[in-house]
Amino acid sequence: MLDVAAAADNPHAIRDFSLRAFVFLSALLIAGVFSWLLADILWHGIGRIDWAFLTTPPKSAGRAGGIAPIIVSTLLILLVAMVVAVPLGLATAVLLSEYTRQGGAKVRAVGLSLDVLAGVPSIVFGLFGNAFFCVWLGLGFSILSGGLTLACMILPILIRTIESGLRMVPDEWRLGGAALGISRSTIIRHVLIPVALPALVAGLMLGIGRAMAETAALIFTSGYVDRMPGSLFDSGRAISVHIYDLTMNVAGGDKSAYASALVLIVLLIAINSAAMWLANRALTRKVTAS
Repeated sequence: MLDVAAAADNPHAIRDFSLRAFVFLSALLIAGVFSWLLADILWHGIGRIDWAFLTTPPKSAGRAGGIAPIIVSTLLILLVAMVVAVPLGLATAVLLSEYTRQGGAKVRAVGLSLDVLAGVPSIVFGLFGNAFFCVWLGLGFSILSGGLTLACMILPILIRTIESGLRMVPDEWRLGGAALGISRSTIIRHVLIPVALPALVAGLMLGIGRAMAETAALIFTSGYVDRMPGSLFDSGRAISVHIYDLTMNVAGGDKSAYASALVLIVLLIAINSAAMWLANRALTRKVTAS
């Protein structure tokens, strides 16, 4: 620990101490706010959660019963979004980082478009998804419409994160592969993407977090129906929409809303942990094979 009295005569030491104190207090504040929110949700919602709550459909507009169809619809919407967004995001990031000149007009135009899309309010995406997927493509209020809309929302974050990870790979790795006669596509598949895997996982975590917490866009695309979906073309209510409905439209639905919020947090932590575990396992296998 830095001696404050000894640092009083050293301006550089004072600045260093102040910076470290600011960083520490900022981290402590963020952790404290999250802990307070989690404790509040646990306090109000843990008593409502049991096996029946997780395996039965809602009753009495959500005041009673469980959220089994809600969980299934949420996971299906997220699955559609990830299946569409991950390949497109990865391909676009590779195109921007490996097949275009950095700083060129095309890269700047695409980058500006991605930055604008990342800042577009979710309600705008919802209106776009309703007009394009639900009406124009004829998908109606469905899990597929909701998932495709969420894919559009998370693509900018995913592309930017993966692109940054690919650009951080030293050029010497690319030049070394070219000197050995290895094709560019092989270098990308077996060298660059495995090295940039942490960036891919970070983008996935950010995208999953935004997708699972989204409400406005899903109200206009996947709908409100709280029954068990039979296919991707059925309407399905996501957990975030369920929480909003219980809080705003259902008298006496607060306990179920808190319990649903707790389930949402647990699902988010579980999915992110699984993504990190799979990425670490894939990276370990790649290093072992090399």
